[in-house]
Amino acid sequence: MALAVASVLGAPTAASATGAPPPVSQTGKWMTDGQGRVVILHGLNQVFKVPPYEPSADGFGDDDATFLAANGFNAVRVGVIWAGVEPQPGVYDDAYLDSIAATVNTLAAHGISSLLDFHQDLYNEMFQGEGAPAWATQSGGLLNPNLGFPFNYFGNLAEDHAWDQFWKNAPAPDGVGLQNHFAAAWKHVAQKFHNDPAVLGYELLNEPWPGTLWEPCAIPLLGCPLFDGGPLTSFYKRVTAAIRTVDPTKTIWFEPTTLFGTVDANSVGSLGDPHTGFAFHIYCATEAETGDNSLCAPLDDLTFATAQNYANARKIPSLMTEFGATNDLPNVQSTVTRADKNMVGWLEWAYTGNDKTSASPDGQALVLDPNQPPTGANVLTAKLKVLAEPYPQAIAGTPTGWSFSKGVFKLSYSTTRVGGIARFPAGSVTQVAVPPIQFPHGYTVQATGAQATTVGNTLQLSSLDGAATVSVTVTANP
Repeated sequence: MALAVASVLGAPTAASATGAPPPVSQTGKWMTDGQGRVVILHGLNQVFKVPPYEPSADGFGDDDATFLAANGFNAVRVGVIWAGVEPQPGVYDDAYLDSIAATVNTLAAHGISSLLDFHQDLYNEMFQGEGAPAWATQSGGLLNPNLGFPFNYFGNLAEDHAWDQFWKNAPAPDGVGLQNHFAAAWKHVAQKFHNDPAVLGYELLNEPWPGTLWEPCAIPLLGCPLFDGGPLTSFYKRVTAAIRTVDPTKTIWFEPTTLFGTVDANSVGSLGDPHTGFAFHIYCATEAETGDNSLCAPLDDLTFATAQNYANARKIPSLMTEFGATNDLPNVQSTVTRADKNMVGWLEWAYTGNDKTSASPDGQALVLDPNQPPTGANVLTAKLKVLAEPYPQAIAGTPTGWSFSKGVFKLSYSTTRVGGIARFPAGSVTQVAVPPIQFPHGYTVQATGAQATTVGNTLQLSSLDGAATVSVTVTANP
């Protein structure tokens, strides 16, 4: 029978993790590592939206990776811009991808995985955004008002026309369809990264916009089933098929439309691929427009439920790849708490400012200027304390719940492997991040079914012989 153990541990050190992160795949609705342990991701976004579109050009480097690892983060969503990959039709810039690879390697050296994200906002620079190259932007000569983000989506006819042409797979200047180019560009990226265990997957397209079909898509609880199940699903299948010619197994993440969190509806069809995951974003519309968080709870609950129902029905993992983008810390905290309740990993927006598609780039940042060390006034410490919470990074079993509130972290799991009936053997290790900012004076551990030890900023739980379940409570020392 498993025994209960209790131990008092000193303050965690500020040392960061070192060594490559474990390769991440999936088992049913869970992300898993090579041992079959459930992997939970906590991290941030790093997307540089102006030429040369390289995170390193924004100053992101080893000191930033060190900072992230020291605070318990294990993943970064790294922005890859189509215009950077394919500056001319069929011509790929491998020097650009070498720079992305260097960022991936820098993160990996500190135990941090990368999710590669083909990022776009407002389609192209012509519409005050970024993403598609100029040669793939067909405005039709229509009205192109300077409304900014996000209002160009709703009132810019030229941008909507560009999206329409993309969804129609209209020919590029070389006669090849725009989507064919996009798919081939993704294939080229996957060919470079398919053997890299530090890349946990590919997110096909950030926040796809329906074009002129957006108005019916904005109907609450209905959305746009014709677009989701038609052009969007067909597009995802096309890109997935191209990637699979060079990478048969890495997880492909796909998103609903930009309006998902506002209408809480999604009808994207199955991609017919066993290695896919559902990526979703949460931005409470009332908070974003008014700064008032009071109406967000029921809206965010519904968004989480919609995302979870979709993923669970298809037996694929879900991952919240954007939220936050604000200094409204109660809003950020409520989303983090809600993610814990739903046992969903997340990547917050964003690590740095310098976001040209935002009216308040510094309001989105955790570190104001990545060209400067991530210390002192360059770090929004109050936001860091919200984001750098304890959480299970790798679970030797099937999680049943975790939470963190007022200095107390709780985790419970069975030792049964996900996707089967076999148990992990005694001594199998579950890793819990214990960021120093939450435990400045150390912490006390009470565990049942496991022996607890501390390695750096990680609490390790080694399951005891005969333990069918494990539970642990970590309490900050006064």
